[in-house]
Amino acid sequence: MQFNIADLFESVADAVPDRLALVCGDRRLTYAQLDARANRMAHALLGLGVQAGEHVGMHLHNGAEYIEAMLALLKIRAVPININYRYVEAELRYLIDNADLVGLIHQRAYGDLDRVAASDLPRVRFFIAVDDESGLDSGALDFEALMASGDPARDFAPRSADDLYIVYTGGTTGMPRGVMWRHEDLFFAGLQGGRAGGEDIERPEELASVVLEGAAINIHPAAPLIHGAAQLASWICFFSGGTVGLVPGRSFDPEATCALIGAEGMNVINLVGDAMARPLAETLARGGWDTGSLVVLSSAGAILSESVKDQLEAALPDAMILNNFGSSETGHQGTAISRGGGQPTFFMHGSCTTVLGDDLKPVEPGSGVVGKLARAGHIPLGYYKDPVKTAATFPVVEGVRYVIPGDMALLEEDGTVKMLGRGAVCINTGGEKVYPEEVEEALKGHDDVMDAVVVGVTDERWGQRVSALVQLRPGAEVAVEALEAHCRARVAGYKVPRRIHLIDHIERHPSGKPDYRWARDSAEALET
Repeated sequence: MQFNIADLFESVADAVPDRLALVCGDRRLTYAQLDARANRMAHALLGLGVQAGEHVGMHLHNGAEYIEAMLALLKIRAVPININYRYVEAELRYLIDNADLVGLIHQRAYGDLDRVAASDLPRVRFFIAVDDESGLDSGALDFEALMASGDPARDFAPRSADDLYIVYTGGTTGMPRGVMWRHEDLFFAGLQGGRAGGEDIERPEELASVVLEGAAINIHPAAPLIHGAAQLASWICFFSGGTVGLVPGRSFDPEATCALIGAEGMNVINLVGDAMARPLAETLARGGWDTGSLVVLSSAGAILSESVKDQLEAALPDAMILNNFGSSETGHQGTAISRGGGQPTFFMHGSCTTVLGDDLKPVEPGSGVVGKLARAGHIPLGYYKDPVKTAATFPVVEGVRYVIPGDMALLEEDGTVKMLGRGAVCINTGGEKVYPEEVEEALKGHDDVMDAVVVGVTDERWGQRVSALVQLRPGAEVAVEALEAHCRARVAGYKVPRRIHLIDHIERHPSGKPDYRWARDSAEALET
């Protein structure tokens, strides 16, 4: 047995076969049932010629099939590749080609799009369709028919801790890249092994006893499974022997999430930022929901603003509201703490996390030097087929290999870290640096603001000027001057947006992260 995700899942399934593993709509699968269905699909994929190390695309909404297919691929040492279901043909073709996909498992509605995008890519050998409400006939193999044809036996070749697990980034500031993790590194960096600290587990065989002796944690990954945080939340849940609760479909449904908490006793909700948290908070505030089982609501991939965090704390007084920090490249790095009064967000970090200066040496605590957040230890191998970006993001410094995903930070005297934001979206206005997240936080603290994204727009005098796109709450009316005054009381004058555009809707990635490319193009167009 190895520190391999499929090996570890099978050990849990053997330890607690009759426990409920997965709930999704009217689908309910025990660990034994989920394992058997994944075995069937794994044998069916072997029958299609899928080999160890090959990549298969997952062009799917949240559903039991996503988990089943992902686990099936890992069982045969193949690699599931997450695909954003909002991609248009050109973006989809890029990912199919870049990821070297040999096949796609897709919603039936996406069959024609997938075939067209892959039409000149001979490496793609098969398409498997999951039924949906589209009523379309994609001409693909049927997921359930293929499942029924497979053998439920678990008789696969030995696996390795070195097998790859690839997560394609959301492409917030550029084209998506495949982050390559060894299974063992991902286990210790992001999955925790069902025990606080994760590192306490020295042998993979110990996980089964941890599950039997510890408390099962029921987790609802509210974000799409195309997002790495949702996938990792699912594995964390399985490795505790708990139940993964999914809401089927394409979009986040706050009412369905609230219903799921009470119906299935969810202990943890994992979501991404204000785009999910604000509608959830407002749904909870209307009352009538059973949330007694909920212990933790955590955001990963995007920070909760103070105003939304306050709403959640009011609606869920007995639950911890956490800003967990990490990325596809780092795994879990720490948990944010609020200093109150709208002050900046900090997070506590482990010994593997540090802040490096421009010379790639650790900055002195309390020095005030802005550096880049870095992690050592269990980190990815790099980006798939991108040695140049890998060398830049995963440098070796004095014999230590780091990952530096681009988040700018200050290391405080007490050892906490003040996050400033992603350097790639930092705005340089007249020589001053403005990090969008800080200004977005100020704007979203206004009672009439539903959402906001801040970008830099080209300016002849200042190089860039700060520009904001703001979505108001339904029915709200507020003057731009009032929003400017609100910001001026919370951030320095040079950070206050010089242009504030009130728009009907803020575009975000399915994960909930800001789509800064869309925002910058929109702001440029509005100001031209």
